[in-house]
Amino acid sequence: MSRRRFDRFIADLALVELSDRAVNQYRESAVRRRNLRLYFEEIEALAPRLLLVGEAVSYRGGRLTGIPFVSESVMLCGVDLAGGRRILGADRGYAKADPATRVSTEASATMVWATIRDLEPPPLLWNAFPFHPFHAGNPNSNRLPSAGELAIGARFVARLLRLFPIERVVAIGNQASRTLASLGVEHVKVRHPSQGGKRLFVAGMAQLSQRRET
Repeated sequence: MSRRRFDRFIADLALVELSDRAVNQYRESAVRRRNLRLYFEEIEALAPRLLLVGEAVSYRGGRLTGIPFVSESVMLCGVDLAGGRRILGADRGYAKADPATRVSTEASATMVWATIRDLEPPPLLWNAFPFHPFHAGNPNSNRLPSAGELAIGARFVARLLRLFPIERVVAIGNQASRTLASLGVEHVKVRHPSQGGKRLFVAGMAQLSQRRET
């Protein structure tokens, strides 16, 4: 049943039409659709209760892998979690959409996983705009999603909250917070790790962990 629900969600993602300043990475690649389904299945088995919502997909991360906050290097190498468990990895079926290119790395993806890998259970990751927005004429760039793009993404955030037994939601950055507020979803906000925000992001996540333990 879960797989069919995930397939419907991913198929609807692939049908979304965007402007000429954004890429629907699921429309153009069955490999990325499969990567996302594998991620959903793996994370569901871990029973996540926390959802982390970022702002938009980056060109060196989810744009290539199909998985939020996951670069190709993180996806293919996998992540060791608390309790000796593991997620992602080429040995679990995850694959590059374009085998001819070099394996991508992304600082935000590496840092986010280094921060959340010890959370128990691990959180589900998503983006307010689940596609890649870029500056006109430069697909290898990242820009903030527009209000219209956030409206497109909001319905997928709402559906994701029905697919998983989420109890707490965290917005990573202002755009994610605006989307969650528009949906009436109670949440807390932490600093986005990009553009010098690493220290504040790590501190914000540490505070959240302490609240969960008290």
